[in-house]
Amino acid sequence: MQFQFENSFDVKEKIDSSSIAILPIGAVEAHGPHLPLGTDNLLAERLSTELAKRVNGFVLPTLPYGQVWSLRNFPGSINISNHSLINFIVDIGDSLYKQGFKTFAMVNGHLGNGTALKEAARVLFEKCPELRVFYFFYPGMNKAVAKVRETDAAHGTYFHACEIETSYMLYLAPEYVDMERAITDIPTIPISADVTPTPWEEFTSTAVLGDAKLATKEKGKYVIDIALDNMVKIIKRLSE
Repeated sequence: MQFQFENSFDVKEKIDSSSIAILPIGAVEAHGPHLPLGTDNLLAERLSTELAKRVNGFVLPTLPYGQVWSLRNFPGSINISNHSLINFIVDIGDSLYKQGFKTFAMVNGHLGNGTALKEAARVLFEKCPELRVFYFFYPGMNKAVAKVRETDAAHGTYFHACEIETSYMLYLAPEYVDMERAITDIPTIPISADVTPTPWEEFTSTAVLGDAKLATKEKGKYVIDIALDNMVKIIKRLSE
């Protein structure tokens, strides 16, 4: 169910029946020559839609901007602060709580949002104690990715416009992928990037962290389906 297309006369009864709100959260940032700036928004939106079908939830309008400090200097990137993102999410969660929702699930399409989402969830935990809050970022993906990846990861945590994220797009939003422009760029990321602020232009000029040419729809489906199953199980188990 798409929340923004409901009307005020009917929505209260539907909230009482469902009580699950799902918020896609993405970002606008560089994703190489073969993926659009809104890749993270598309992935969050389409994953949220599939999740809503399985848990009978509402999909809220996408929150399309994220914390993209590391890529903020690349053409097309739009960065907002963690502080702004936290406040925005807390306000949304508080409104949902007052409307009668019992579960607020954030489906995140951008790794850089993780710190803000976790902090917002903690604030809501104190402010709205009866609201169950989740912050999902492809739960279970690491083990699944290890089974389909053909190249070593450029970094232990980061994946971006690479074999994996491009595979996600080929599965969830293939019409926005231009595989003829996919490239291979496996940068050497210094260990210092894990312990001090490091703009990505210091180690990549493309924002691609891997071999996008190896992406396939099948790889994307394998990982996404596992992540989706995990989200459904978590929501159903903890929202009862």
